[in-house]
Amino acid sequence: MDQQINQLKKTGKNIRTKIRNITLAGLFANILLSVAKLAMGMAGNSQAVVADALHSFSDTSSDFVILFGVKYWTAPADHSHPFGHHKIESFVTLCIGLILMGVAVGIGYNAILSLMTPDQQPPLSWLTFFAPLLSFGVKEIMFRMTYRVGVETRSSSVKANAWHHRTDALSSIPVLVAVLASLVNPELAFLDQVGAILVSVFIIKVGLDILVSGMGELLDMGMSGEDIEALENTVTQTPGVLGVHKIRSRKLGDSFYMDLHLEVDGSLTVTAGHDISEEVKQVLMEKNERIIDVMVHLEPHTISVE
Repeated sequence: MDQQINQLKKTGKNIRTKIRNITLAGLFANILLSVAKLAMGMAGNSQAVVADALHSFSDTSSDFVILFGVKYWTAPADHSHPFGHHKIESFVTLCIGLILMGVAVGIGYNAILSLMTPDQQPPLSWLTFFAPLLSFGVKEIMFRMTYRVGVETRSSSVKANAWHHRTDALSSIPVLVAVLASLVNPELAFLDQVGAILVSVFIIKVGLDILVSGMGELLDMGMSGEDIEALENTVTQTPGVLGVHKIRSRKLGDSFYMDLHLEVDGSLTVTAGHDISEEVKQVLMEKNERIIDVMVHLEPHTISVE
């Protein structure tokens, strides 16, 4: 038992290290990129670029949230939390979604106000053209690096943070188009504000998706019907299994706990029935690596089940 606990602690420490390192790298990149884009946007009189800079700066908020939360959600299960601390990660994911949406609303509001007063907007400078190019390159690299770590650690919040980087990269595309059009033809200067609004809409969409995912985890969302059906077929093909029903699953972080009722020959010994249940548990965990535990309830096949 002590060896198992030590192994869990070691695994948790390795996960924390990976998450902390990639998040710190993202934090450093976000700060430098935000300052650079903000300076270019303000010097070049581009609201779209300033909005894009604020979007990058919002990424630092999610970085801080993850750096604070990773210590707690990777902690092993204890007597007070026998299923672990994965719900903390779900809460962190919700916070990231809310941060994204808050920033998006602010960006969109400022852009709409600017559209209502076009005569007060100064002309753009060509300096603003380089800001979205820089942003797209840096943030796309950060997305790929962060998402890879999210997959390796099975962390939904790290994946959400990766998509935070990706939204920043993709949002730079309409900013680039709007800025370029405004620079080529001053009569199209209003496209700068339109680009900022498009950025805000895109960020809101991603924020909503992250919120829905986080809420699903907090509400113990289970596997899809297709996944359950595939697992049921796997169980029924296991030697000694005569039937299976009441398959349930609930999500914790990016993993699942499962329980099911297994029907076996009623004349089997307790030991034989236990061996079959252990085989089923092992098969399910090998079939789907996101399943971290399976509770099996044995029943004699001769008993009818409503």
